[in-house]
Amino acid sequence: MHGTGAAEPLDRDDANRIFDAYEDSSDFDMAGAEQLAARFESAAGASGETELLWRARLLRADMLECRGEPAEAVRILSDALDWAKIHDCRRVQVRAHRVLARLYRVMGDLAATLDHTMQCVSALDDTTPISQRIGCLIALADAFAMTGSIPEARERYEQAERLAAGHGIVARRMGALNNWAYTEYEAGDGDSARAVLARLREVAIVHGESLNSNVLDTVARVETLCGDHTAALQAANNALGVFRRENRAREADAETDLMLTLALVQRRGGDLAGALDTVTEVQGMCERLPLVNNAAQALNELAEIHAARGDFERAYRAVREFNAAQEQLRSAQHEIQARNRQVMFEVAEARRQAEWFREQAHRDALTGLHNRRYVDEHLPALLRRAAADGSPVTIALLDLDHFKRINDTLSHEAGDQVLTAVAGLLDAVETGPDGFTARLGGEEFLVVVRGTDVAGAVTELETLRATIAGHGWHPITGELPVTVSIGVAAATAESTQSTLLGTADAALYTAKREGRDRISLDPAVSGPHRRRWRDAPRLAS
Repeated sequence: MHGTGAAEPLDRDDANRIFDAYEDSSDFDMAGAEQLAARFESAAGASGETELLWRARLLRADMLECRGEPAEAVRILSDALDWAKIHDCRRVQVRAHRVLARLYRVMGDLAATLDHTMQCVSALDDTTPISQRIGCLIALADAFAMTGSIPEARERYEQAERLAAGHGIVARRMGALNNWAYTEYEAGDGDSARAVLARLREVAIVHGESLNSNVLDTVARVETLCGDHTAALQAANNALGVFRRENRAREADAETDLMLTLALVQRRGGDLAGALDTVTEVQGMCERLPLVNNAAQALNELAEIHAARGDFERAYRAVREFNAAQEQLRSAQHEIQARNRQVMFEVAEARRQAEWFREQAHRDALTGLHNRRYVDEHLPALLRRAAADGSPVTIALLDLDHFKRINDTLSHEAGDQVLTAVAGLLDAVETGPDGFTARLGGEEFLVVVRGTDVAGAVTELETLRATIAGHGWHPITGELPVTVSIGVAAATAESTQSTLLGTADAALYTAKREGRDRISLDPAVSGPHRRRWRDAPRLAS
């Protein structure tokens, strides 16, 4: 796939299609992808298309990871996840977790690979193109296989294959079956691998698809495992033929992989001379390119060939060279992994510190509750999510009655103690998912309840009102009572932060005017609920 310029002005649908295509492909020009990411990042930033901006950054992070530059990639991916979680943007979450999973796989951290792949699948929704959903399921199956959880891997491969079949996506269906068969091969279960390959061949025949070199390579290895050397040799030669006809010159490591499979098949079929010729050709290619990992695997195969020929001296020398090459590879990989882990630790540590400072900036210094800045950043997004999924949101403004009298009669220190104690009592309120409590300033507080209808929310608030009025205030305020007036409003699909707070503030004013120490509901709330709580009995003050 090659990069294309972003049209001006930015076309959101067209941009999303381009990003979807890149994210769904493993065969594209990196330089073109980087140029496209830069153009879209600039255009999306200028036009205020924040989701497209993050998708462009994720494509850039993807390319950075491919180039072996994890530090900047991790920073972008972490920031993208933070933004996506706050704004409930599943597309960005899915892609960020997918790239992080691949990064951890390169580092050899299979547990983190599995964790991010599972989070990737958990974030899938209808905004994710179906082909990518299937790809994520296959990636999860692969992650389970890498960690030795073969039954879980089989289940996910089956899910991916069925989903691909249901949507007629033949390439994804064959990809799921091929990975599944290879997993069975690596587990040593030749019969199961053959059964999966039979399903794959049936799909290919029904849809008129030919088997690509990856599938033929799997067939060759499976047939070798099962002892059918004729079928294995035919598949191995066909895999190389298909690969070379496709002229995939950029993938020399893939060609040597296929040749090593051919050498394995030739050796196990008894053609030791042919196997030796194949391995010798692989060694020449690895030296020219160079391909260090495949060169080591060639030494291992060479040792097996010499041993099969009875030339144990040469086999021993090849084993020693293989072990030395493997040790060099391990040392280099450990060095890279250690460097990458250090980079990721430093990035994570910097993020933890930044998160701590961010959290402090969102907290009221006296009470520890969220502050007005937190409300301004989180309430609008919460209202958008609630409007989208239809969940109820109720907000309440609370104001301490005659609080100035406490400060003036006693002291500001006593007033601070009252505010801190009230904040502690607010912790008992069940605010539901994404709900929160905050101090807006002075003696005014905010409670946001999500997922509970107005009647349920007001029940919680009435309990809070009574708890505050009945609290043991005597050690702090002596004979002065502490009560609270509460104004309640229910969000609608059209509510904004400004309109909702304004409505709650009007209800609060009504509670103050009608005698304080009571709850007043916005008149727009349904009649029975409004009368029930407006007429609720008050504790004596």
